[in-house]
Amino acid sequence: MTLIAAGWLFARARLLPEATPDVLNRVVITLCLPALIVIHVPTLEPAWSLLPLILIPWLLLATTVLVILPLARVMALSREATAALLVLIPLGNTSFLGFPLIEALLGQEFIRLAVVYDQFGSFLIVCTHVLFVVGWYGEGANPDFRSMGRRIASFPPFLALLFALVLGNHWFPAWLMQIIERFADMLLPLVTLAIGMSLRLRLVRRDRWPLVIGLLGKLAVLPGLAMIMALLFGAEPDVAMVAVLESAMPPMITAAALLTSAGLALRLAPAMVAWGVLCSALTVPFWFWLAGQVFS
Repeated sequence: MTLIAAGWLFARARLLPEATPDVLNRVVITLCLPALIVIHVPTLEPAWSLLPLILIPWLLLATTVLVILPLARVMALSREATAALLVLIPLGNTSFLGFPLIEALLGQEFIRLAVVYDQFGSFLIVCTHVLFVVGWYGEGANPDFRSMGRRIASFPPFLALLFALVLGNHWFPAWLMQIIERFADMLLPLVTLAIGMSLRLRLVRRDRWPLVIGLLGKLAVLPGLAMIMALLFGAEPDVAMVAVLESAMPPMITAAALLTSAGLALRLAPAMVAWGVLCSALTVPFWFWLAGQVFS
């Protein structure tokens, strides 16, 4: 929140050019996010006991799509608002905010479980579902599937994911890994500054209901569904606690950056991130307490 506030102040004081948020978003997408993927994806070691952590984020995504698409039609929501809800409800800050909160609330040994949820869930959803949504809604009323396919195939994080899965990073020299790690470290400050500079807490009237729907879905409905799914899967208590807390994280900053970089939801996406972080200060402790009661 400090960096978001700093970005907002920079924008209000006009200390940086108006195009700065777009430039920062492009740096993040081209360099920082691929670096983070190359670092973490090769370290994943999937196991059957961790399957709920992989399935739950994808089931939450499917539920979101099945609910939001007809709801958007009934409420006559704009294409931009629909795209924002399809992206920001199922995707939370499972790494930047999730990892430190998991460590603080549950302990450092739970971070490895959070990494499974984040990498096999959030990261893969960003590289597939989010790219499709951005391509579809960013192309206008009659999207060109060839153009959308080219956009996905040339998207730097998607290429980084393929590279990491196929080649890994074990053969990188130490100096190259240090450079990649520096790029990855830049992701959070650059993204949060860009979001802060684009932030508009006062929305136009047509965006107010999408904001309410988005925050309720992300911070209230999805964690409850994650808890039910964990119970149905018979997940171990540690796995269930992490799944519920990760699903309760506020909307993902990187996903909002992808929307705004495509010219979608320029006011709504940053507002969902900012208000989501503020509201999560109350909702995350509640879900932590409730999950503790259910899975203890």
